[in-house]
Amino acid sequence: MPQPQFKQGLNPLKKLSKTIFLLLLVIVVVSVWFLWPSAPAKNTTVSSRGSNLTIPVRVVKVKNVSLDIFLSALGTVTPYNSVTVRSRVQGQLVEVLFIEGEFVEKGQLLARIDPRAYEAALSKTLGQQQQNVALLDNARRTLERYQTLRKQDSIPVQQVDTQVALVRQLEGQVKSDQATVDDAKLQLDFTQIRAPISGRLGLRKVDVGNLLTANDVQGLVVITQTQPISVIFTLPEGDLTQVREPLQNNQVLPVEVFDRQDTRLLAAGELTTLDNQIDLTTGTFKLKARFTNQDDSLFPNQFVNVKLRVQKRDNVLTVSAGAIQQNSQGAFVFLVQPDQKVTIQPVKTGARNQDVVEVLSGLEVGDQVVLEGTDRLREGSVVKVANAPLN
Repeated sequence: MPQPQFKQGLNPLKKLSKTIFLLLLVIVVVSVWFLWPSAPAKNTTVSSRGSNLTIPVRVVKVKNVSLDIFLSALGTVTPYNSVTVRSRVQGQLVEVLFIEGEFVEKGQLLARIDPRAYEAALSKTLGQQQQNVALLDNARRTLERYQTLRKQDSIPVQQVDTQVALVRQLEGQVKSDQATVDDAKLQLDFTQIRAPISGRLGLRKVDVGNLLTANDVQGLVVITQTQPISVIFTLPEGDLTQVREPLQNNQVLPVEVFDRQDTRLLAAGELTTLDNQIDLTTGTFKLKARFTNQDDSLFPNQFVNVKLRVQKRDNVLTVSAGAIQQNSQGAFVFLVQPDQKVTIQPVKTGARNQDVVEVLSGLEVGDQVVLEGTDRLREGSVVKVANAPLN
C-alpha cells in the first residue's frame, strides 16, 4: 500500500508547476507585446522638413543712402594744460581761498603766505633808495655850482670832472636800488598765490599753518584745463592716407567719443592735428582731437572709444550687416524672390558703418534679404515674411 500513497501525493505538485509555468509564459508574451518597438511610420517628418515647409523670417531691404566712413580707435582724454600750483617764496600758509574741485579763472587769488618778512624787506630797500636819491640830488646841485665856477675860471677842471663822476656813480646806485625795490615788491606779491591758468582745481595738498618752501615738489594744488580739452588716439599706418589727405585740403573731420562700453556718446569735436612720425614699434601714428567739453563730460586721463569720420559717400548701396553671411566662397545673402523662395546670392561688400555695410555688387535697390531666421534656410526654401520689410 505505500507505493500508491506516494503517487497520489506527486500529482498535485505537477499540476501546480504547470500552472506557474503557464502564468509566467503569459506574462512574458504580454511584456513582449507592449515593449516590442513598433514599425517605423511613414516618413512624414522628412516631408514636413522638406522644401514645402514654410519658414518664418524677417527681411530687410537694400537701400541707396549716404554712408559715413568711420575709423575706430581707443583714445585718452588729455588736458591742454595742467599746472601744479607751487609757492615761489618761503613762508607760513595763513589762508586758503579756494574750494577743492571748483573752476577758477586765471589770476584768481588761491592762497596767502605770511607777508610780514617781505614787507619789512621792502621797507628796508625803500629806505636805502631814498638815501641814495638824496645823495644824488645833492651831487647834481654841487655839479651845477662847479660848472658855474668853472666858467668863471674859479676852480680847476679836475674838480668838475670828479664831481661829474660822483653824480654818475650815484645815478647807478639809484638804479640798483630801484631794482632791489622791484625785487622786494615781487617777493611780497608772491606771498599771494594766484591761479596761473583757468581750469578746475584738484584736491588741496597743504593745510593752513604749514610752512611752504619755494618750488616745493608737492605743491599746493593742481589746476587742470578742461574747457576745451583734447583726446589723443592712435590709428594704424594703413589709415594715414585717409586722414592726411582731407586735412591737407583743409577739411574738417568730425570726431565722436563714446564710453568704454561703446554705447553712450560722450562728446563730439573735430580733428586738429596728427603726429609728424609713425611709431616704429607699433606701426601706428597719433592724432589729437579738440572738444569744447562745456558739460565736463570728458574727464582728464579717461579712456574712450573714438570714431573719426574720414569720408561721406552719397548714393551708396547698403544693407544691414546682420544679413551678410559667410561661407568658403565668401560673402552671400539669402535673397527673397517673388515666389517667396530664397536663393543664395553672392555679394561683394565694401566699407562698414556700425550695422550697415556697403554693397559693391550682387544686389539692387529694393531687394529683400533675410535678416533673421537664416540658420534654417537652404537654397530654394519657402519663407513667410513675419514682419514688414525693415527700412
